Amino acid sequence: MSDGRYSGPGQVNASTRMTPAHSAHPTEGRSAAITVLAVLAVVAALYFGRELLVPIALAILFTGLLRPVVRRLERWRVPPPVGATLLLVAVLGLGAGAALTLAHPVRQWVSQAPQTLAAARHRLQDLRRPFDRLSAAARQVAGAPSDSASNRAAGTSAPESKSPNMSAVAVRAFGTTTGLISMVVEVVLLTLLLLASGDTFLTKLVKVLPLRQEKIEAVRVAHEAEGVVSHYMLVTALINVGQGLLVGLALWIAHFPNPALWGTLTFVLEFVPYLGGALMLILLTLAGLAGGGGVGRVLLAPGIYLTITTLQNNLVSPVAYGRRLRLNPVAVLVGVLFWWYLWGVPGAFLAVPIIATLKILGDHVPRLAPVGEFLGE
Repeated sequence: MSDGRYSGPGQVNASTRMTPAHSAHPTEGRSAAITVLAVLAVVAALYFGRELLVPIALAILFTGLLRPVVRRLERWRVPPPVGATLLLVAVLGLGAGAALTLAHPVRQWVSQAPQTLAAARHRLQDLRRPFDRLSAAARQVAGAPSDSASNRAAGTSAPESKSPNMSAVAVRAFGTTTGLISMVVEVVLLTLLLLASGDTFLTKLVKVLPLRQEKIEAVRVAHEAEGVVSHYMLVTALINVGQGLLVGLALWIAHFPNPALWGTLTFVLEFVPYLGGALMLILLTLAGLAGGGGVGRVLLAPGIYLTITTLQNNLVSPVAYGRRLRLNPVAVLVGVLFWWYLWGVPGAFLAVPIIATLKILGDHVPRLAPVGEFLGE
């Protein structure tokens, strides 16, 4: 007679018998917890190591963009170190020429920024005055005291708005000049070394992988990622050039001040999806408010920019990018915000190349298939 205890090799107590479903729960819970902790550790490492990782990420991006040119020079019997040096000297020369050309408009705009913001603030207060009167009338009808009456009853006046500290805003957005120059030097040197080394690192990665299929897949993923990111950066640069020229020309026809500067800002900021366009609209609106005139004059420059951007996004970009870069717009927006929070402006610039690389990894690595599915259209 069984008393509920184990009495032989063929008997198991029913109260202690565990089904596979129940036995798997603790393991699944531990795996989920380990995954969450690993993700948090990676995010923390990315955030606290941004001073080291941002130059490396930018150098890898520019290396992928410029490597096809170095390979073409290598076919013409130019060694990779020499080709990389000549290419970077040419790129830096073009950048320095553009900077010198725009130095005077930029200095003029920065020197006038406090007066521009002050004029925009006063102009915005004038435009808000009818709405404030309507709001005060609504509060009086509802029996609530207006803001001015409340301030008089309390013996205080409405707080005066203070002009923003432009130096603090500049330091927060772009960092100090020393830090920016240091990062540029680091990126240039790393890019030069990576370009001069050719495919050395990819060759070492292939040697490390044990299986032949893994070696083939690694080469395929690396080449596809390089091709997609290079295609994205090149097409984006060409689109931004055309968009900047159109914006500058339209603002020049509309007699808007500094059309060349606004065209250049369009070219630069459009590399950051969503956030760059939003910042352009804000800056153009502030410039319109500072320029005076009616509401139509204030909204003229933002309207021109928004019209050109909308046409470009709906007519030019789908044809130019083709099917090589099909990303989920929501995932792109979340990714831009995420990388901007971690790495600031460089992170927002790097967001789309990083997302595109993760999408390619998700398409080729079975364990990352959910990531590829989420990032794709």
